[in-house]
Amino acid sequence: MKALLDKQQFGPWALVTGASSGIGPEFARQIAAAGINLVLVARREALLKEVGRHITRDFGVQFRALTMDLSQEGFIPKLAEHTKDLDIGLVVSNAGTANPGEFLKLDRQLLEETLRLNTMSHLDIAHYFGRKLAERRRGGLILVGAMGAENGIPCIANDGGAKAYVHSLGEALHYEFKPLGVYVTVLAAGFTNTPVLEKFGFDPKTMPMKPMSVEQCVSEGLNGLLENRSRIVPGRLNRIMNALVPASLARKMEADMLDKGLASKSAVASARGEA
Repeated sequence: MKALLDKQQFGPWALVTGASSGIGPEFARQIAAAGINLVLVARREALLKEVGRHITRDFGVQFRALTMDLSQEGFIPKLAEHTKDLDIGLVVSNAGTANPGEFLKLDRQLLEETLRLNTMSHLDIAHYFGRKLAERRRGGLILVGAMGAENGIPCIANDGGAKAYVHSLGEALHYEFKPLGVYVTVLAAGFTNTPVLEKFGFDPKTMPMKPMSVEQCVSEGLNGLLENRSRIVPGRLNRIMNALVPASLARKMEADMLDKGLASKSAVASARGEA
């Protein structure tokens, strides 16, 4: 079921980070369908502008594409400068990436950069735009996390730990911002059918559990915001598993799945190298 966003409450502008790929473009589409203009933020300018052109063509809204690397310190002044003339009523803090692999085999600098993107960018976005939304006395903030992050996820230990921070931050802000008229929801998504699956060595057609569509993931996230829920796990089966499967068993299941995926990816890469 598509979310019916109230333009008065969440418009006239929305901001989506990580808008060039994954669930970001779908957030842009579903928000634009409500007649809300978009600020699109990501590193890849060409992809951002392509997303913007599509939503303008399909929904007649305006867009502004801002090319930024949110893993770098000090991006807020530039973002503030380029949005100071806009009345932004909805913020989707979606920027993030995954770098799967055994913790000790991953590059230390890469781990730090990923941690900064997956935590500090959400902190900076929430703090700066949270003030703006509080001044308006209405609006919404979505922080994108990951299902099961608090349990610890082997082979993405750093990434899962970062998402656990996002969950804790978002649920606390949900409580703090509620009296201010600002809705805050954490979207704790499970495996979703985006290009990031390739990083894990997963083929959506052969995964033991079919990944969720981006349309359903985003729709349930936006509906969770409309209901001002502190957290939404999209997908009925995901919610059942999240509620009933013990953390220790969930860790083992995820470890087995990721081990197989990464081993398959490594085998394919080796074969290509030999060719």
